[in-house]
Amino acid sequence: MDIVIIGTGNTATVLGRKLKAAGHSIVQIFGRDAEAASSLAYKLGTESTNYWSVVSREADIYLLAVSDIAIEELRRELQLGDKTVVHTAASVSKNILKDTSSHFGVFYPLQSLKKSSANLPEIPVIIDASDPETLQLLEGLAGTISENVVQGDDEYRLKMHLAAVFCNNFTNHIYALMESYCGQHGIDFKLLIPLIQETAMRLNEMSPVEAQTGPAIRRDATTIAKHLELLQNDQRLKDVYELLTRSIQYKGA
Repeated sequence: MDIVIIGTGNTATVLGRKLKAAGHSIVQIFGRDAEAASSLAYKLGTESTNYWSVVSREADIYLLAVSDIAIEELRRELQLGDKTVVHTAASVSKNILKDTSSHFGVFYPLQSLKKSSANLPEIPVIIDASDPETLQLLEGLAGTISENVVQGDDEYRLKMHLAAVFCNNFTNHIYALMESYCGQHGIDFKLLIPLIQETAMRLNEMSPVEAQTGPAIRRDATTIAKHLELLQNDQRLKDVYELLTRSIQYKGA
């Protein structure tokens, strides 16, 4: 397919690389920052522009890989008739694009994307569309870059995004807290990486409930007390520790 990518950030870059590797033609990159657009276009072997007036009107799909706020701003600029236009946001309704084209939808990559990453990650894709024809088109496109393609409406994507925030953003924040803690106490944080990886890999074989270990699930009050004693001068970490311990031990109403 011929694709115009609107955006120059992490999502635009990684999806651009994935789509090009799958054999699609990235015919143009649009970005308000001319230098960023030119840089991404060079990487993808295509042209760039920062002027709406010269955005190609001949592509099969227009991919808005921009922030949630920018979607609202950009949709007013794009009038694409019967061309297919999609955004990549989890928490924005597909209907925000209804005045942009008669064929619109969502192409949401369920993955943490970094344009600086050398490797192209596995990316589950959640799609939604204004009509069956567009849905079939997006399903075909997604299937060329992912083995996990799921149809999900606005509510489904929002709930999935919430789950992703817990599973990815919040856990990574814990890693950041512990990297800082280790640095303060002369501990090598990298020694924890095999532990982190092993726990994550177990989820391919068992549920998170089955994989849970540690003093909280064992209700080891002695060890928990020792840990809290270590944290007596760091109220932030102490609060986090106590909150997560209570959550692990929670048995419901």
